[in-house]
Amino acid sequence: MKPGIDYETALKLGSVLGGGIGRMGETCGAVTGALLVIGLKYGATDANDVASKMKTYELARKLIRQFKELNHSIICRELIGFDISLKEDLTSEDWIIISRQCPGYIADASGILEEII
Repeated sequence: MKPGIDYETALKLGSVLGGGIGRMGETCGAVTGALLVIGLKYGATDANDVASKMKTYELARKLIRQFKELNHSIICRELIGFDISLKEDLTSEDWIIISRQCPGYIADASGILEEII
C-alpha cells in the first residue's frame, strides 16, 4: 500500500492556504503547502527526535530561501502587488492578476520542493 492521503483530503487541507492563508495576504499558500509536504516527509513524530526536527527546519529554510531568490518574497500581498485581505470582493482585474501570477508561484514552490526532497 502506498502511503499518503487521498485527493479529496489533500484538497480540503490545502483549501485554507489560498490568498496568503485564509485570504489574509500573509505567507503564500504555495510556499505553505510545500512546507507541509516537507513536514509530512521528514517531520518528527517524537518531541525528542532532534535529528528529524533539524532536517525539517533545514529543508524549510532552503525552500524559503530559494523561493525568495526567485520571487523576492514569500508574502502574498507583496507577490501579487495588492493586499487581498483588504478587499471584500475581488474585481475581475484582481482575478486576472491572481490567475496570471499565482500559477508561476505554485510552479516555483513545487519545483523547488521536488528538487530538495
